[in-house]
Amino acid sequence: MTAVGATPLPVVEPDVPGPVRRRSRPVRGSRPGWVVYAALGAVLLASLFPFYWSLLIGSGDSSTIRDANRSWIPGGNFFANAASVIGDPAVNFWPALVNSIISSGLIAASVVFFSTLAGWAFAKLTFRGGPWLLVFVVATMAVPTQLGVVPLYILFSELGWTGQLGAIIIPALTSAFGVFWMTQYLRQSVPDELIEAARVDGASSFRTFLTVGVPAARPAAAMLGLFTFVSAWNNFFWPFIVLDRQNPTLPVALSLLQSNYFVDYSIVLAGVLLSTIPLLLLFVFAGKQLVSGIMQGAVKG
Repeated sequence: MTAVGATPLPVVEPDVPGPVRRRSRPVRGSRPGWVVYAALGAVLLASLFPFYWSLLIGSGDSSTIRDANRSWIPGGNFFANAASVIGDPAVNFWPALVNSIISSGLIAASVVFFSTLAGWAFAKLTFRGGPWLLVFVVATMAVPTQLGVVPLYILFSELGWTGQLGAIIIPALTSAFGVFWMTQYLRQSVPDELIEAARVDGASSFRTFLTVGVPAARPAAAMLGLFTFVSAWNNFFWPFIVLDRQNPTLPVALSLLQSNYFVDYSIVLAGVLLSTIPLLLLFVFAGKQLVSGIMQGAVKG
């Protein structure tokens, strides 16, 4: 019993330990040091130097490339040299530009489509001889392209396709590297449980590919399409053999600038810069979507 007039004792609540907060410490090595930035800067400068050299010579005159005391500041003749390239009747610049855009775009779209289909089949479908067939596809990458030039030219000559864009588009509709690339990506990025869930819902194999495989393959498909477009754009060997001067692609057309007795390298390099402008525009407009797609594909959870 408590005495009358006594002060009641305070009620002491039990001490319940709460969550312990720990200060997060930065992981050692999480931020790159000056050595990494110096190496990246050196690689960037080495990559930009050919463009700067082309601009330096392409903005000068015919004597700039032989001048030992040349200025390292670009001159003011680039637009005049570019106009000479565009206006040269032997080059056919605008038809060659259109041919390069059409052929490179069709080749890139076809390689992405067929490589994604084949990659989905090799990665997520089970059929007899699938692993050996994939090994055979990858083994074709070891065969040099030059070995197939003669029979390929004979084939298109018999078909009457020499001098036409179909002769450079048809052989490049698919790519062994693209099939291997998409197979490896889809094998790691798409869980088998997701495919089983789609089949339980009644989706067919092709509908499963469209609803599950295509969204998951977007980052890898963007990379493959971009690299394929650049490779097809810069391809010179086979278009130079099978196309003629009346219907060339841009690299073949620019090679005609060196067919004279006197080669003006300022005009040649101005043409080279003109041919790289569409690629730079492609990287500017598609680079953001490409990087965002890669980052979305890299985040798993």
